[in-house]
Amino acid sequence: MKIDYNKIYAADCASLLKDPKVFPSNSIDLILTSPPYADKRGKNYNTITEKDYVEWFLTISKELLRVLKKDGSFILNIKEGIKNHERKTYVLELILALKKQGWLWLEEYHWVKTNSFPGSWQTHFRDGWERCLHFSKTKDINFYKENVKVPIGEWSIKRFENKITNHDKSRHYSNTNSGFSRQVDNWSGKNSVDPDNVLAFATESSNKRHSAAFPVALPAWFIKLLTKKNDLVIDPFIGSGTTAIAAKSLNRSYIGIDILKKNVKIANERLKEQTLQSPSP
Repeated sequence: MKIDYNKIYAADCASLLKDPKVFPSNSIDLILTSPPYADKRGKNYNTITEKDYVEWFLTISKELLRVLKKDGSFILNIKEGIKNHERKTYVLELILALKKQGWLWLEEYHWVKTNSFPGSWQTHFRDGWERCLHFSKTKDINFYKENVKVPIGEWSIKRFENKITNHDKSRHYSNTNSGFSRQVDNWSGKNSVDPDNVLAFATESSNKRHSAAFPVALPAWFIKLLTKKNDLVIDPFIGSGTTAIAAKSLNRSYIGIDILKKNVKIANERLKEQTLQSPSP
């Protein structure tokens, strides 16, 4: 079997990824996915229990580690739930297990859901954010931060007027502190600057016929940050095809995998709709 680019496959990613003839080692620029969470969405997928989750995922991440390029990245969108008033720990356990497997944990981005689902609970509040964990094989990764810079805003004029504020003085900084000065110079007098690690996007699951569709803007942000034109992006749990939609819109190649044929059908329909809506070159 030969895998074609720009296609969604109905398959078990754990099996499909194992074949080196299908997925050669060091061939993928970016892995970006949101797998089923533990003890969730049993109506759509076979439920993986919290107890079995780490062991289950490590069989998949082993192959992801093999197929990812040395300068590539792996973004894992996941969030632990609550059971019996207590936050589960399997995501934290998974992070440690992935590090033992050979992954470097570079960063944790927080996706803030600007329209998180309302509710009221006895001992906690609604989940307004999810983790986007950034892993890699090496420290020398592709990182195109110029593609995600943000406007600095008018607040910077006063903030950096004298390169220091009263708040900074209280922390015993001085204008002669070379480290602090370099940080200020990175911002002062510029129209755009590096963003922080908190990303605010609204969810879109209500109109994607899938119980957990994230917004196109979320994978698009990471694709812009971590890949260049024509690079290859893979989502082994493609769901309704959002990662493929984002990759296609940014002129990247993609491969999607989902174990459910109905999800593959939805993803292909959405990709077709995007093609029909795209303006002629």
